[in-house]
Amino acid sequence: MKKGQIYEGVVEDILFPDKGQIRLEDRRVSVKNGLPGQKVRFQVTKVRKGKAEGRILEVLEHAALECEPACGHFADCGGCTWQNLPYEEQLRLKEQQVKAILDQAAGDSAWEFEGIKESPRRYGYRNKMEYSFGDGEKDGPLELGMHRRGSFYDIVTVEDCRIADEDFGRILLETLTYFREKGTAYYHKMRHEGYLRHLLVRKAAKTGEILVDLVTTTQTDAGEAALLEGWKERMLKLSLTGTLAGILHTCNDSLADVVHNDRTKVLHGRDYFHEELLGLRFRITPFSFFQTNSLGAEVLYETVRSYIGDTKDQVIFDLYSGTGTIAQILAPVAERVFGVEIVEEAVEAARENAGINGLQNCEFIAGDVLKVLDTIAAKPDFIVLDPPRDGVHPKALRKIVDYGVERMVYISCKPTSLARDLEILQEHGYRMMRACCVDMFPWSGNVETVALLSR
Repeated sequence: MKKGQIYEGVVEDILFPDKGQIRLEDRRVSVKNGLPGQKVRFQVTKVRKGKAEGRILEVLEHAALECEPACGHFADCGGCTWQNLPYEEQLRLKEQQVKAILDQAAGDSAWEFEGIKESPRRYGYRNKMEYSFGDGEKDGPLELGMHRRGSFYDIVTVEDCRIADEDFGRILLETLTYFREKGTAYYHKMRHEGYLRHLLVRKAAKTGEILVDLVTTTQTDAGEAALLEGWKERMLKLSLTGTLAGILHTCNDSLADVVHNDRTKVLHGRDYFHEELLGLRFRITPFSFFQTNSLGAEVLYETVRSYIGDTKDQVIFDLYSGTGTIAQILAPVAERVFGVEIVEEAVEAARENAGINGLQNCEFIAGDVLKVLDTIAAKPDFIVLDPPRDGVHPKALRKIVDYGVERMVYISCKPTSLARDLEILQEHGYRMMRACCVDMFPWSGNVETVALLSR
């Protein structure tokens, strides 16, 4: 088997999150965007130490469980993985993947797997989308949407995207129409020239408030003010089910292809909106972290709260606390809660939200968990871990186990990272008692996992 060769094979299984497994000769080849049972033609893209990776060129025979995608953009857009797999089968597949990963990590330890909880909404669940400006082909017309599947440059306009709220599509299409009419150039990532970069849209599921942020470079002439004013007026005339809380303009001259904030100007309204979770109110700014599935987040946090149990008169550490959602949900039934988060904007938002909710026993600290733990005099009775995808830094994990708390809850958006950290925790006397999944991302391969650990 050599790189570049083309073969045919059947996808036998999918490993987390989207690694279809094809058995060929004496190797297993991993391919993305396949379903169990599909016969595919694929090209080998990498061969290394008995392992190989490939790219599907064509589906020769469909899987028995395969269905017609609900989204018309699925064939081209890279935003979803499983629009062609019934939702019930997605849940079953994620459940199997996570259990297999945790079974291996837990070894001979007995633990209870409580299955997977589905998202309250299957469609229109995303409260945040970051769209990119570009073209669909070289020198083609301006497009605004998601990257084409497997492409770094080409953009697919996704006004009928099924995982985002319908208002997002209306805002996207009106913005695209306006800048096409004006002949405005997008930012070319190779030449580092152009103006339009991204469109950020956020909408609260409970309050219906919407924040729209146009992200551009500073490469413009004296007509920028009139251009932005015209765009703002087009936004205000839109017929939306929600309410525009703010229309913003962010400048970003970073060379990286990410939504970065050099400075933001309010064109209309304010630079934040409100969302409500489990009876609490949260103020969310354009770039602050908040779970992208608001109703799913309620399921997730209710699960966390049930795993934690009674926290009366206890000190809780919420590590990697983001905007402090979990800390504030626990604060009313705890003595004191300390939240630690490295993103300063998220910490500022957490402090503001605690004030909005009248919580006096929360303290939020900005900094790296590894360093901040040495500065907190209080000792925890309970620890909540909600780290980023790569998990907890090994040195920070050793400091955490040194507290010797009886129980911890670990929330993970990447179960393989949880499994890696679980091995270290088990070496220090902890074991997993129970775990379950919460599907926060229908039609994708990602899933949240909640695990209760006991010393």
